[in-house]
Amino acid sequence: MNTLVKNIIEKVKKEGDFAISYFTKKYDGIELSPSNFKISEKEIDAAVKNTDKDFLNAVKQAKNNIQIFQKKIFPKSTVIKKTGILLKHIFSPIEKVGIYVPGGRFSYPSTILMTAVPAKIAGVKKIVMVSPPKNLTKDVIAAAKICGVDEIYRIGGVQAIAALTYGTKIIPKVDKIVGPGNVFVTLAKRQVFGDVGIDMLAGPSEVLIIADDTANPDFIISDLSAQCEHDKNARATLISVSGKLLKIVKNKISGYKTQIKIIRVRNIEQAIKIANEIAPEHIEIMTKNADNVSRKIRNAGAVFIGNYSPVAVGDYFAGPSHVLPTSGNSRFSSGLSVYHFLKSSSVIQYDKSALKKSAKKIIKLAESEGLVEHAKSVKVRTLNHLVN
Repeated sequence: MNTLVKNIIEKVKKEGDFAISYFTKKYDGIELSPSNFKISEKEIDAAVKNTDKDFLNAVKQAKNNIQIFQKKIFPKSTVIKKTGILLKHIFSPIEKVGIYVPGGRFSYPSTILMTAVPAKIAGVKKIVMVSPPKNLTKDVIAAAKICGVDEIYRIGGVQAIAALTYGTKIIPKVDKIVGPGNVFVTLAKRQVFGDVGIDMLAGPSEVLIIADDTANPDFIISDLSAQCEHDKNARATLISVSGKLLKIVKNKISGYKTQIKIIRVRNIEQAIKIANEIAPEHIEIMTKNADNVSRKIRNAGAVFIGNYSPVAVGDYFAGPSHVLPTSGNSRFSSGLSVYHFLKSSSVIQYDKSALKKSAKKIIKLAESEGLVEHAKSVKVRTLNHLVN
């Protein structure tokens, strides 16, 4: 699989748009010339005009919720002033970002909301979206327009990741690629990382539910099934102290049984320990004192508290992005946010007196590493009599 992905990437690097057309026909079954890669303004306008108004209103409200949340968490630059010293930690937006909107069995306008809106809040100047041609429905195109996407291309798979990374005559090169995809897209992102920035390497979607006998079994069954609905690799886990609840859920589950795992524990503390070890993408807590339980969760992409906070609220509407770390990666990484579209720089300014005050210590540290020219760069400014 890695070799196949590498070969596709190399062909796109060498042959550009021709290779994209070739792989689009091979893997998507669609004849597509380079002149038709880009969705035209006329197509975009038609999509917005012909899309259900209630859907458009839902997208606009979700966009507003996301904007409010992402603006609230926007990091502030820091300035430190001392005598003769000025230090800054400043944030600036990434210039060009590519958004991958996955295809497959479904189309995902929600992914556009959860990637493009934080990018716009960060101040990204150009947002380029790619998605497999069969999944570029009018809803997806209309959502892209509402969310501020600048260019939309009907290409997907490994070839789309390669095109965004290296650029072609038609597809612009970007600085960072975000958004989930299938295993081939994930492998492609892994291979091009370093030539381009990426958000994360997302695996199959997953949910873990901690529940006790206060939880509604029908809510749990619905949420387990919703997660498994993504694809056959999606996973759902239920952990409970209640044997009665587990029995009800097990007996009432009609589908996805091979994707659902049920665990009985002695107490809530044991459930919390298991949850932190699994470090799931999503965790739902339906217990007594659910808020208190949530404070003990250290590893999770997103935490949903109480009986009326299903994952779907986060997937579509609440404000935080639904692009989250999977496969235990929440132990060390975070969900997509405005932070992923910013980079920070340090600014350091010393005047002559401040450098002179610290010179001997800086020189000592440089010389301890054997870096004499580093030391000399300070000596020549402050201790000229020590320079040979």
